[in-house]
Amino acid sequence: QVQLVESGGGLVQAGGSLRLSCAASGSIFNINRMGWYRQAPGKQRELVATITGGGTTNYADSVKGRFTISRDNAKNTVYLQMNSLKVDDTGVYYCKVVSQLMDYWGPGTQVTVSS
Repeated sequence: QVQLVESGGGLVQAGGSLRLSCAASGSIFNINRMGWYRQAPGKQRELVATITGGGTTNYADSVKGRFTISRDNAKNTVYLQMNSLKVDDTGVYYCKVVSQLMDYWGPGTQVTVSS
């Protein structure tokens, strides 16, 4: 049974920083890409950042230069360092793990940025 556990969300003022973590446990066959998505109230879920096993990263234009995604392959953990946070970054952040057999989603962690 695969489980994704996210942590690090919370309330922060605009301009502040947060670091999200997502640890995957259980039998996951050949993890390929790991990433973060977010969903703001009344909006569709959108990609924030992804990272491949080899370290190739991809970012949404809205977070480039402010967010950094990284991963620890030995721990099956992906991180998202979020700096210079804006009110528009508010939402539920979901971790996603793409393996050779199937995709997995975490339950989500709330990030709230106040003005």
